[in-house]
Amino acid sequence: MNVAGLDIGSRTVKLVVLNDGDVVHTKKTINSYDPLEIVFRLLDGVSYDYMVATGYGRHLVGDALSCNIISEIKAFAIGARALYPSCRAVLDIGGQDTKAIYLNEKGELIKFEMNDKCAAGTGRFLEIMAHALNYEDIDEFSKAACSVTKAETINSMCTVFAESEVISLIAHGAKREEVALGIHKAIAGRSLSLLKRVAPSGDVVFAGGVALNNCIQRLIAEELKRSVFVPSDPQTVGAYGAALYGQTKVR
Repeated sequence: MNVAGLDIGSRTVKLVVLNDGDVVHTKKTINSYDPLEIVFRLLDGVSYDYMVATGYGRHLVGDALSCNIISEIKAFAIGARALYPSCRAVLDIGGQDTKAIYLNEKGELIKFEMNDKCAAGTGRFLEIMAHALNYEDIDEFSKAACSVTKAETINSMCTVFAESEVISLIAHGAKREEVALGIHKAIAGRSLSLLKRVAPSGDVVFAGGVALNNCIQRLIAEELKRSVFVPSDPQTVGAYGAALYGQTKVR
């Protein structure tokens, strides 16, 4: 039996299909103003018998497709723990929010916090800062930040004020690469502050689209001084967890 997990995030929609615990299909695409249309397009040609939806759009999809739903907190906890059995904490930095999740020895949720009132320190924040510094894409932005050791200090994490601060730094002769590193350090610091408050110990799984950023990966691992695991496809951890949850319901 094929069980699908669908994660409808603010920026991307991810799909994972399992058969007897094995991943048989993965897909992801950029979200839009019409999440349902994106979901239908993503599911086109995909064979599944049961589906669980998670993420921002789970209620919309749950109603439209009459499928089960779970919170993204639960989905990420299940997915991260299945990928890394020693996982005690999950840091998920997505397109519009940051989540920190703490698990006990059995993998059960103890507590969590979300920074979901502002896009500061998220994927969207990175995109806007990269654009402000005239980098072609996030990859180029990350490589530039990794190429230097000195960082300019970024004081504001408000997207609008940070953009103004970046423009001002450049106007006063600051090096673009050093500003880029300063932005990455500010994001890592903000995320780690949330994680340490929620999950003070244990191995960490770093998930979400921002986990693809090598500079953020490095900064978090250096600062945290505990094991940080980054899945091969960090964006699909929630969809994978939703599919695993679906398998338990089917059984």
